[in-house]
Amino acid sequence: MSNLPRHVAIIMDGNGRWAQQQEQPRVKGHEKGAEVVRDIMTFASRHDEIRSLTLYAFSTENWKRPKAEVEFLMKLLSRYLKKEQHVYLENNVRFHAIGDLSRFSASLQKLIRQTEEKTAHCTGLHHHLALNYGAKDEILRAVKTLQEDGLELTEEALNSALDAPEPVDLLIRTGGDQRLSNFLLWQAAYAELFFTRTLWPDFTPRELQSIIDRFKSVERRFGGL
Repeated sequence: MSNLPRHVAIIMDGNGRWAQQQEQPRVKGHEKGAEVVRDIMTFASRHDEIRSLTLYAFSTENWKRPKAEVEFLMKLLSRYLKKEQHVYLENNVRFHAIGDLSRFSASLQKLIRQTEEKTAHCTGLHHHLALNYGAKDEILRAVKTLQEDGLELTEEALNSALDAPEPVDLLIRTGGDQRLSNFLLWQAAYAELFFTRTLWPDFTPRELQSIIDRFKSVERRFGGL
């Protein structure tokens, strides 16, 4: 029996380098990358085997980038959520933001909550967008939640307190680098890792399907024989 890519997670890397190759400002790479998010999300929503798709959009470390770029990314995120809400609804996709949203502006937090509420009834793909997300931060917040609730710290309890508790089956990183960059470290404990040199703005549903086909041939032993 082949593996099923129930939960696919992607580190979307390469927007800036793509723009530089095109001799355009870095922001143009981010704009193109947002279009690819829509394409990949739509493809996943129509894929018979994918149940969850988690995309790494903005990390807890990305605040270190130039102020102008960070401000542009916040505006781009706002435009994306407003523009794509109908796409989520038309494809029966439930949207969910993971990460510490408290650092975002009140208006952006409101827009995120509205998108989650408007798609809460959707029963198809569950799309997690990682925003101000870091796996270490996620685990620390989960532990604090259990402590505040007076619950025993067990593997099961900690897992349930995470932003996205589903284990990752297939984790992909675009852009050529081969590292996890503080992304879903707990959930990806037994994920199969695939790295592609393709920059995110050039990543296509066809390449995603090609990676899924390769993933299906991998022997997953989960520590056993």
